[in-house]
Amino acid sequence: MRKILLYVVVVIGFLSLMAVVSACEAEKEQAVVNGESSTADRSKNKGTAEVDEKVKVGFTMDTLVEERWLRDREMFRDAVKALGAEVEILAANGDDILQIAHAESLISQGVDVLVVVPHNAEATATIVKKAHMAGIKVMAYDRLVKNADIDMYVSFDNEKVGELQAAAITQLVPKGRYVYIGGAITDNNAHLFKKGVFNVLQPFIDKGDITVVFDQWTKDWTPANAKENMKAALKANNNQIDAVICANDATAGGVIEALAEQGLAGKIPVSGQDAELAGAQRIVEGTQTMTVYKPLKALTQKAAEIAVMMAKGESVEINRKVNNGKIEVPSVLLLPIAVDKTNIEETIITDGFHSREEVFRNLGE
Repeated sequence: MRKILLYVVVVIGFLSLMAVVSACEAEKEQAVVNGESSTADRSKNKGTAEVDEKVKVGFTMDTLVEERWLRDREMFRDAVKALGAEVEILAANGDDILQIAHAESLISQGVDVLVVVPHNAEATATIVKKAHMAGIKVMAYDRLVKNADIDMYVSFDNEKVGELQAAAITQLVPKGRYVYIGGAITDNNAHLFKKGVFNVLQPFIDKGDITVVFDQWTKDWTPANAKENMKAALKANNNQIDAVICANDATAGGVIEALAEQGLAGKIPVSGQDAELAGAQRIVEGTQTMTVYKPLKALTQKAAEIAVMMAKGESVEINRKVNNGKIEVPSVLLLPIAVDKTNIEETIITDGFHSREEVFRNLGE
């Protein structure tokens, strides 16, 4: 009798245990159906936007010294927030070590995607490696990261920028002695601008119509360094210079200061780019010939859209692939616009990039 009772107890206990296990399995299946998966499942589904957590974008910037980068920061932040995502932005003030530290901080915060404006195109390859080790995709914004497995590049066609600069100046000075004042040698964009410039200049050089008598990079893109370069160019050529192509408006500002000291400001065509307010003012005043306008609203909006899509694991439509020395990087490149006195009103002023009052302030209009 005792054996029978013991057998009954064992059977009842086994049946009870099976019921508990079945209930747990059913509850787990229902949770997955309702989207309430485990931590591992949530991590797996993160890329498909099947969770309600807000996407978080990390943005590490080289600098905020130049006017345009302040605009990039604000417009990018607004565009990301408008898409319902969060964004954390850090600027490194031209310090490679600090930028890597910023990237590490953003990675440790668990951002879903990392956007980088590199100070040094080579050094920031380290950032890409660190992000990928954490399972985070990386987008290069405006400037390409070299020799790294970067996931996306969003910018303007920077080679085209240089071509627009050179086309504008050669139209005015088809023959003569040229000076080229480049950007920072560490910035890949500076190399692309220069390549575009010489795409246009080379046929003139080959014919003997144009001679480049001075060609120098500008450390950190600063106007002060550009001014020193231009002073050296003027001294080496006894002021016998017919045209200057500058990589951006900041360097053009330094160049024009050097020209002004020799009484040459406004007498020698000078190019720029970025459509900075100071550059636009110099154009209407007559000391700078042209700039290249890169509508930042279009860039920041497109970059924000793509960053959020990347964070959600969605596919992105590209229009180019750009070689960064290691891979063909999937890219989205926008078209820049040449701006001079003839179209400044219908471009940067009409777009609200600068107000007419700001641009013409020094002329009292």
